[in-house]
Amino acid sequence: MDIERLRRALPQRRIEYYEVVDSTMRAASGLETGSVVLAGEQTAGQGRHGHAWHSEVGSGIYCSLVLQPAPLLTLALGLATAHAIASVTGAACDLRWPNDIMLGERKVAGILVQLVQGAAIAGIGINVNHTSFPAALEAEATSLRLHTGRTWPREELLLALLPAVEMFTRLDAPDILRLFQQASSYAAGRRVQVSQQDGVLEGVTAGLDSAGYLVVRRDDGTDTLIVAGGVRAAGAGCGQ
Repeated sequence: MDIERLRRALPQRRIEYYEVVDSTMRAASGLETGSVVLAGEQTAGQGRHGHAWHSEVGSGIYCSLVLQPAPLLTLALGLATAHAIASVTGAACDLRWPNDIMLGERKVAGILVQLVQGAAIAGIGINVNHTSFPAALEAEATSLRLHTGRTWPREELLLALLPAVEMFTRLDAPDILRLFQQASSYAAGRRVQVSQQDGVLEGVTAGLDSAGYLVVRRDDGTDTLIVAGGVRAAGAGCGQ
């Protein structure tokens, strides 16, 4: 990855790069707002719900940004990531609430936001040039290379991603909600299973509330507000 090219293009940003790091999110902790941490490989990349993020050497974007905390931040980052992918590759992504970016029913990117010392550390992982995945992920993960049949320069994606993050995180909450629901086939009318602490809830999605939480209508007609939990299309498995 040509880090100097990124630094020349974005001179106002602090950009830290590690050939190998345990987690870009840990490395970003304590840096000033606007900082970017990138890695060629993560040995302990983080996904949601304690899952590991598969970080193949030199194949993906493993990135953490230090941002100001804001409502609907995860949804805004999903919009930004999908926008960047589409602008560089032409591939139209789907958004699976709250933090998965999908291509052809498979996950191509994911987001994890954690609050650390008053800052929002936003981890964004994009599967760019991966040619394969571990057995536990191969049925539901994909990469831009596998989807499009060609390799992609990671610098181009980052040069599209970072401005897109600025653009979407500046939007008002109603605009983020509107755009997310337009971009996501999972936001309404999709039969899903949601992993909860007391079991698996199944129903049909019925939109997002004003705080960005997912409404799932169960078969008995009652609505359940999903504040946290892994959402999958009914019958699908789980992954990173």
